Amino acid sequence: MRRIVGEDPDFSSLGEEMWRMVKGLYPICRSITGEGLRETLRVIGEHIPLRTRELPTGKRVLDWTIPMEWNVREAFVENSRGERVIDFEDHNLHLLGYSHPLDAKMGLAELKKHLHTLPDHPDWIPYRTSYYDDNWGFCLSQNQLEGLPEDSYHVRIDTTLEEGHLSYGECIFPGEVEDEVLLSCHACHPSMCNDNLSGIALTTALGKLLSEMPSRRFTYHLLFAPATIGAIAWLSENLDRVGRVRHGLVVTCVGDPGHMTYKRSRRGTARIDRAVELILRESGEEYEVMDFSPWGYDERQYCSPGFDMEVGSLTRSSHGRYPEYHTSADDLDLVRPEHLSDSLRKYLAVIDVLENDRKYLNTVARGEPQLGRRGLYRAVGGGTSEERMLSLLWVLNLSDGDYGLMDIAKRSGLPFRVIREAAGELLKTDLLREI
Repeated sequence: MRRIVGEDPDFSSLGEEMWRMVKGLYPICRSITGEGLRETLRVIGEHIPLRTRELPTGKRVLDWTIPMEWNVREAFVENSRGERVIDFEDHNLHLLGYSHPLDAKMGLAELKKHLHTLPDHPDWIPYRTSYYDDNWGFCLSQNQLEGLPEDSYHVRIDTTLEEGHLSYGECIFPGEVEDEVLLSCHACHPSMCNDNLSGIALTTALGKLLSEMPSRRFTYHLLFAPATIGAIAWLSENLDRVGRVRHGLVVTCVGDPGHMTYKRSRRGTARIDRAVELILRESGEEYEVMDFSPWGYDERQYCSPGFDMEVGSLTRSSHGRYPEYHTSADDLDLVRPEHLSDSLRKYLAVIDVLENDRKYLNTVARGEPQLGRRGLYRAVGGGTSEERMLSLLWVLNLSDGDYGLMDIAKRSGLPFRVIREAAGELLKTDLLREI
């Protein structure tokens, strides 16, 4: 049986390491294009061997077109005394994403037409964008807005919208077969820790662990791309290889205290769906499984009808279903090392299932084989380990060529690890052979 890592990982240490990566990336102003995205990819490349691709503005990618590249130098609103009442330097969520350049003076009434708040959470700044509409704006807390008096305001947005490139990064760890496991996360959001950075940190940590695997059955393909347009661009550029992807997960929102949530692939019964649900059931913890819907993260691109890839999304709190989602409250206090490490543990358990799920044939299928003379019936003090004996018998009984180890674990109710170890013991005898 294949071990997915050489030694048991120190998950506490890995959780701290992932959190430090989140903290380091937090200040960077990312978007679907631009230097912030490139800087983020450079940081990832310091940890794993990342190859960066850049597609030029105007390039056609499926039904979309690569947009103009957007970069920010500064953006602020100041009052008549020259005091900055809203400043991009204070928090990069203050600026509406993809705001066009502007240098103008206006009254409060005109300014308010371009201000965005969250009245239900008066201390939080919302995250808003205008990628494909020519617009400008600022985001601020409701309390900030209510504190703005009638005045003449100077609005300065020093941004560029020019022909440039869209960037994405990918890292491939070859396996024994070309069949791929895709691990995809979006790398475009500005300062939000759970929705964006937690997925980046966990996928990077997985990359490090995958690079240390003694052997890999599957080829692992890690993708860091802007949401929606980045995944579409990657699909468009890889039409000749997307058929290799046998299983996949979209990785995001894995650092908050919520319970694990799995969104199934479009197929609903794909092997990745069954593997994740098996691991969540075995955890003994609260979890939720949702059917696929064409709304959320990039699973909706991979599961679009023309691709229909076996890709689900494994998160903690899910898309739009926690109060801090797409706000300034999605910060370093929300994402914690212990939640990151718990999510990593479950991702590794899913990979363990994918790597070790096999179908076998019981070579002595007529009647129960004699385990004692093969050294498999180990009496201890007049008894035996019931779980171990059950696992051996379940593997033998269901190894008829139709059931894999994952199926046996689900039907028996025993942990996959126990079923995997039982198969390993039986393979050392003449009772089991791999199909």
